[in-house]
Amino acid sequence: MIQDELRMRSLQNDTIAIRPDDNGTFVAQVPAIPGCHAWGETSEEAQKELVYVFEMIREEEDSGGVKS
Repeated sequence: MIQDELRMRSLQNDTIAIRPDDNGTFVAQVPAIPGCHAWGETSEEAQKELVYVFEMIREEEDSGGVKS
């Protein structure tokens, strides 16, 4: 089940895709996790923001807020 998988995950185990966006920023995302994406002025900033997004998704999942 997706809930159990997400609870056990860390970003070290997932593929992170980082690409430049049309407006000069960067987008980082985890393709395997719907909604897990973030923007930043640099690729490094986007990746750091992605950690926060991942943690928020995981916390919401742990509290029962995300339905698979």
